[in-house]
Amino acid sequence: MAVVVIHLPLLLMKLPLKSYDTNFHIFFASHYLHHWFDPWNPKWYAGFSQTTYPPLPQQWVAVASHLFGLDLAYMVVQFVAVLLLAVGVYRFSALWVSPRAASFAALASVFLGSESFLVYSAGQLGTTSAAPIYLNALPFLYEWIRFGSWRSFLKAIVLFAAAAAAHHATLLFGSILFAVPILALAFIDRHEGEQASVAAVVARAVAITVIVSAVIAVVLLPFWMALIKYPVTQTPIPHPSRANYILSPQWGLNYFIVPYGALILALPFIFFRGSGNVRLRPLLLGFWVAFLLGLGGTTPVGPILLGRAFEVLTMERFSYWATLLALPFVGLLASELIDRHRRKAAVGLSIAAAFTCALAVAWSTYKPADAEDFKVDSVAAWLNRDGHDKYSYVTLGFGNKISRLAVLTDATSVDGEWNSGRMLPELTSHAGGALTSSKYFGKDGMDALRAILQHADHYGLKWVIVRDSYYDPLLSFAGWRPVDNLEDKTIAIWSKDGVPPATPVNSPQMPPHWQGVMWGTLPFGSSLLAILVVLIPQRRRSVVRSGLSIAPDEDLVPGRMAS
Repeated sequence: MAVVVIHLPLLLMKLPLKSYDTNFHIFFASHYLHHWFDPWNPKWYAGFSQTTYPPLPQQWVAVASHLFGLDLAYMVVQFVAVLLLAVGVYRFSALWVSPRAASFAALASVFLGSESFLVYSAGQLGTTSAAPIYLNALPFLYEWIRFGSWRSFLKAIVLFAAAAAAHHATLLFGSILFAVPILALAFIDRHEGEQASVAAVVARAVAITVIVSAVIAVVLLPFWMALIKYPVTQTPIPHPSRANYILSPQWGLNYFIVPYGALILALPFIFFRGSGNVRLRPLLLGFWVAFLLGLGGTTPVGPILLGRAFEVLTMERFSYWATLLALPFVGLLASELIDRHRRKAAVGLSIAAAFTCALAVAWSTYKPADAEDFKVDSVAAWLNRDGHDKYSYVTLGFGNKISRLAVLTDATSVDGEWNSGRMLPELTSHAGGALTSSKYFGKDGMDALRAILQHADHYGLKWVIVRDSYYDPLLSFAGWRPVDNLEDKTIAIWSKDGVPPATPVNSPQMPPHWQGVMWGTLPFGSSLLAILVVLIPQRRRSVVRSGLSIAPDEDLVPGRMAS
């Protein structure tokens, strides 16, 4: 009910469309809508493979778009992810604290600043979809390792596969931060209730690790093949989430204060209670590692632990995972405060939660992805008429609207927003992001733009669509000339004579047909299977734990996963 009250109106207002990556996910979904079994997308980078990004959330958007249209379908999938987060946080928290505290933790997840930041400012659908599925899988992982429940074994495998199909970074990094504390907890609890030997716990942990790894390897086989054959070796692109937040307080505000909000006030309690209780120490360790990684370049922890991955990943996802790991402590704190101070505590916690959520939601308006909102429909209409789409185009000054434009036109571009999918040497040899924002990447960005303009004939690049006059001298010097304008002359279209029409590139990265079949079948199928498997009734367990005061409850017994 809280999710419906808080997030449903914001999603129906399509507030995430103002975020950084929402249009990027809608662009991927639009390709699956028309080419479900063909992951080769010719619209960016003269062609790239969408097998470089796990497809599950975008495929669900494509499916739902048959009923709602792409924009609203995205909101539907994001809403389901927020709902699953509340359920997942409760089930995960119930492994560590009492059912009452777990309920408070689940309620707190609705107001979590990092969740609202990723949904409404960052637009990271993959991260916000994968994390809830992992959280719902972890209690089954505990049940299997601790008690040897075969039903839990099956459910854990299927849910882990579905979560992996939703996001690769959460699989490779986030799952470790969540799963390792669960393994440690099962080892600590082995003498409570049903006895389990060390050998049994270790054997079950090894067995499920091997089988889950094998299943994920098959489900995402095209992704692994693309990653191994064409690893990300391009020049690292700078990102403010890797900055030193002390030296750059504006980024500290954006990537620390806004995602954590009032949760910052709970940090002393988290460290005090987590270090003082044996059962909570694994959870504290997972939180502490994620917390330090989320600080980006403020500490040396990120570069040391992540190595080169630190130069590729963005760090806000680690802050998100840290806040999720902190929620069981938050639920415990809320429970104790309300027991002690009653109404005063309830009012104070409500104000803190509302402030945290409101700050993160408002941040997308105060600090939008683009300083100016504008429509690209007229640009798409121009590209789609009079044979203009026979040639490639580049936009300058469009920001993340390039994804929206790519959805609306069949014309191809040598630019794009998915850095890991690009293979053009003119782009990978420079530390610049999207060409449309070249000037913001300094010399590297402008060098990449010059290189692409110099090789315009090779890519059939005839149109440069400009919203920023900053680039006019460069275009004039390179031999381009304005030929048309749109939107009351706020958008100029530049052209170069003698450029041949764009032709499909016979790229070695193009996936074979069998990979397209796998990509359109296994990831989406894993989610359907997960929906069916979790309906299998789960055995009820009653576990008495030492070190925490847990009140008995007939319906919500700690250590048991309700199905």
